[in-house]
Amino acid sequence: MDERSATINIGGQDYELLLTTRATKAIAKRYGGLENLGEKLMKSENFELALDEIVWLITLLANQPIAIHNLWHQENPKAPLTEEAVELLTSPLDLAEYKNALSEAMLKGTARNILSEGGGNATDGGGGNAAAS
Repeated sequence: MDERSATINIGGQDYELLLTTRATKAIAKRYGGLENLGEKLMKSENFELALDEIVWLITLLANQPIAIHNLWHQENPKAPLTEEAVELLTSPLDLAEYKNALSEAMLKGTARNILSEGGGNATDGGGGNAAAS
């Protein structure tokens, strides 16, 4: 598991949730930026829309490690997770529980590593900037 990811279990299979630059671009296109994501999820007009948004986000973040695997292992690709599979293999209660893992993956994906004067690294969970090492 990548130190920038969180893990959830869907249908008996573990999936890593990973915020990549590609995922950040997709979120920005859909919501106008990471900072608008939480507001959009909280202000969804109805329950069905809120579920659709959570399913989309889970699918997006779970497919990032799969896409990375497929990039490096083209001879042995993994099938991407689909929104339909997430909907069929989860309950609304599961989706509510996944919100912590989503938050963890987003926080880890936007954390910045800061080199302190003593030479050690400190992590700043700061705003929507890409991780810098």
